[in-house]
Amino acid sequence: MYIYHRRGWPTFHWSHEKLSTLLANIRYRQGKLVGHMASLGFSLRSEAILQTLTLDAVKSNEIEGEVLDPEQVRSSIARRLGIDTFQLVPVDRAVEGVVDVLLDATQKFGEPLTQDRLFSWHAALFPTGYSGMYKITVANWRTHEAGPMQVVSGAIGREYVHFQAPDAAVLATEMKTFLDWFNNATAIDPVLKAAIAHLWFVTVHPFDDGNGRIARTIADMLLARADGSSQRFYSLSAQIRKERNTYYNTLERTQRGDLDITDWLEWFLHCLNRALTATETMLTSTLTKAKYWEWLASKSLNERQRLLLNKLLDGFDGKLTTSKWAKIAKTSQDTALRDIQHLVDQGILIKQNAGGRSTNYELRPLDESLS
Repeated sequence: MYIYHRRGWPTFHWSHEKLSTLLANIRYRQGKLVGHMASLGFSLRSEAILQTLTLDAVKSNEIEGEVLDPEQVRSSIARRLGIDTFQLVPVDRAVEGVVDVLLDATQKFGEPLTQDRLFSWHAALFPTGYSGMYKITVANWRTHEAGPMQVVSGAIGREYVHFQAPDAAVLATEMKTFLDWFNNATAIDPVLKAAIAHLWFVTVHPFDDGNGRIARTIADMLLARADGSSQRFYSLSAQIRKERNTYYNTLERTQRGDLDITDWLEWFLHCLNRALTATETMLTSTLTKAKYWEWLASKSLNERQRLLLNKLLDGFDGKLTTSKWAKIAKTSQDTALRDIQHLVDQGILIKQNAGGRSTNYELRPLDESLS
């Protein structure tokens, strides 16, 4: 028996006492974060939004095993939001679709969630009408022709069914109930409503594919309502990606349980709380990077140097050498050496372990650079 078989579905209930302190702490941290970001300059705030939305899109797809090029995602978001950034790259149609959905949900968070809107999101996620090699029903609820919608693992002949969604015949009714609840005012805190909506949508599983991604998008939409802002500074999906196994286990346990969803709500709130903590670390890095670029604005840099400095600021893998520079910038060793020496002469890079092939370079520390 699954949760949707229970008498009273979908009238969920939970322990307010068990969640109240955690929810209050999260609401305080959300308000503090939004207030802090509002006090920053436009360029710093834009960079934080760009980084957060890019992370959200990439990690939500990673949860489902879909790998997106972060630079394409970043470029697509920057263009849509009118954020000036260098090194924009061409963007695949599939990436554009993912960004379409994310921005529609978070930038228009106050608009109703309708059947047509969900269908447009689904069409954007599957522009070819295929999921991998398999043709699926796109921009409509799944049909009975595809058979029962099951979440299965294990080898053929030894499959384990983690969950089986409601029959296709009841989807129109189920989704009308969900959308009416979503769009009507309730006394439920919007953060809790985000957690409930996520669970409810992914339990109904109305599409052939993309249900998890759309469920997390719906949660993001409600979290934007909770913040009262389309400017996103934290990524729940990025934290869920880190906790993917626990995420799936908690969902499965809840879907096999009764209508008391306290455990799911508690996990969701703790996950969101950890996402806020991770954001504080990320924003520190983002602001440091932005301060570097403020300082570098007075320096003489070519496009290759800008590209490599950006990679250093994002966290370069290993030591920077002329050979690595030449490979990444797709240039000769001599040109790479001239690029590096020019940055050393300007006090941007510091030479380490001088002598032959072992010579490597690092960024001058920020405090020293600006002193």
